[in-house]
Amino acid sequence: MKTAAEIPAAWRSGPISRKLFLEEQATMTPGLQQIAVFSELVMERGERATLYDADGRSYLDFVAGVCVASIGHGHPEYARALSEQAARLCVGSFTTKNRVEFLRRLVKLTPKGLDRVQLYSSGAEAVEAAIRLAKSHTKNFEVISFWGGFHGKTGGVLGLLGSDFKHQLGPIHPGLYLTPYPNPYRNPFGISDPAELSARCLQFLREKIKVETSGSLAAIILEPIQGTAGNVIPPPGFLKGALDIAHEHGAILISDEMITAFGRTGYWFGVQHDGVIPDIMTIGKGVAGGFPVSGIVTTSEIAKAKPFANPSGSSSSYGGNPLAAAACNAALRIVESENLLENSKRVGSAMLERLRKIQERFRFIGDVRGRGLMIGVEFVEDRASRKPLRKEACRAIFDEALKRGLLTMSYSPALRINPPLNITQAEALRGLDILAEALEAVSRRFGL
Repeated sequence: MKTAAEIPAAWRSGPISRKLFLEEQATMTPGLQQIAVFSELVMERGERATLYDADGRSYLDFVAGVCVASIGHGHPEYARALSEQAARLCVGSFTTKNRVEFLRRLVKLTPKGLDRVQLYSSGAEAVEAAIRLAKSHTKNFEVISFWGGFHGKTGGVLGLLGSDFKHQLGPIHPGLYLTPYPNPYRNPFGISDPAELSARCLQFLREKIKVETSGSLAAIILEPIQGTAGNVIPPPGFLKGALDIAHEHGAILISDEMITAFGRTGYWFGVQHDGVIPDIMTIGKGVAGGFPVSGIVTTSEIAKAKPFANPSGSSSSYGGNPLAAAACNAALRIVESENLLENSKRVGSAMLERLRKIQERFRFIGDVRGRGLMIGVEFVEDRASRKPLRKEACRAIFDEALKRGLLTMSYSPALRINPPLNITQAEALRGLDILAEALEAVSRRFGL
């Protein structure tokens, strides 16, 4: 079997991959994820943290489907659970043993008091459900999110995206607001002290509510670590401050845990790093190991609010169906039995240590940060200005890594490293060695 290291210097997918990719492009709409478009790969199979394409090339996976493949690829126990369930029953909202077992497992792990669950199919669907629940409970309608935040692409949440993604997609749903997130590396106030930055962002949030809203705040929604923005970790105390402000205004705090939950950061949930218990959590991605499942978790008191709690008021046709429940139950069982939280902490710590040594070698690495296997690296033109590295150089890093057998999201100045939670330390460090080789090649090419 050939490895990706044998591919010619200029990246090009193999003949089988390229043929099928181009055939699909003839009918698929534009707008696929960049990693799929840039690589032009056709993936055939996976094994743990390694993917294999249609041409027989292998790739170490530092993406995990953007934090979805929590238990890696091709896990035999997971495959067996889905196969057995698919042979019996796939659809319907009736209770199943798998769903009961999954819910029993889940509520033993959630922060105290969060013991009511509803299941959906996509992240945006769960976020919109959380907002509906917040409105039902508070009888208010306004929602505040943060710069850099990402909560889905549907119309009801576009206004909560803290980026230019929503440009030319207006008008935006009324009652949605954005406020600065305390990004320690890139913040609009130029504040370097974490405690001071957190306090400034919280004060800005208070002023935002006071002068911009109509006084009908239903929820504040945030990511305990911002994923799409580059795995950005806020200063300690910020989450607690946001919770307090929400409650001061009769609103609730929604923690969007799509990416951060189920061991990604070394804890079951991202908020646990700060000891915060939100009013609602949204979950997804790693919860089902690859099957499209999302959900909300909240308290019994909040869950009973109407109209959310009316018959069919909180449900979804696909949410928690027998096949989805089997996937959730199997994935959570595997994360527990294989102690993947501890692996996330241990391997993530080793990766951070190695990345900081790599940072010393390359002046265009401005920042390295992370918790567990949710790691961020900032590529910059120079460390003084922190100007993001030009796109063509980032794309070159992606190509150089890919041809050496490493699949990354390095086509962006904010590199996110999110491998499967069962990646071994040896695999992870080998992947970083490949990344360093790619950085060296790009450094020479662009004079960085």
